[in-house]
Amino acid sequence: MEEKQYLVDALTVQESWRIFRIMAEFVDAIETLSGINHAISIFGSARVKPGDPYYEKTVVLARRLAQEGFSVITGGGPGIMEAANKGAAEGGGKSVGMNIRLPFEQKPNPYANVHIDYKYFFIRKVMFVKYAMAYVILPGGFGTLDELFEALTLIQTKRIKSFPVILMGSEYWKGLIDWMKETMMRELMIGKDDLDFFQVIDDPEEVVRHIKKFIIV
Repeated sequence: MEEKQYLVDALTVQESWRIFRIMAEFVDAIETLSGINHAISIFGSARVKPGDPYYEKTVVLARRLAQEGFSVITGGGPGIMEAANKGAAEGGGKSVGMNIRLPFEQKPNPYANVHIDYKYFFIRKVMFVKYAMAYVILPGGFGTLDELFEALTLIQTKRIKSFPVILMGSEYWKGLIDWMKETMMRELMIGKDDLDFFQVIDDPEEVVRHIKKFIIV
């Protein structure tokens, strides 16, 4: 019985110290990002390779954003994240890579000129929202969808001020948007106005123009 109580006490202490590790990670992230202005968060698959049309389009987009005075924030890994950091760096802008430690896929790309390393997913997600003035979402998997719906939920519930959410890759997103209209809206799970929280834009120059309508650099 005493041994069992000792184990319970040890676990309790361990959980308590985890709070301080979480606080330290928040502080480090805020100190690093406090100097980042007019930031655009770009999301997409880690599995896309250089030469892929989405990869190359992302490089162009991020380069143009940097040239217009915007900073670019990504998850810091390969694929679309690498493309965005590459374009931002080539455009002479702040290229932020917020890397998450994962057992596969996520290795920091070499193009970020501002680096943060995270252990906790939820802290990283808070930082994406806190410092972004717009989200650009390219084709991706569960993580990309997670970031998309996190932003849409916070905007819908008015937990954050509405900002531009742009989906690039109309062919990729068509099925999801059709499902939102034909199932979610029909079943009254969302309202018609909720679909106005995001825009579908394929051309990088048009994305930049749309963002500049809302954000003055």
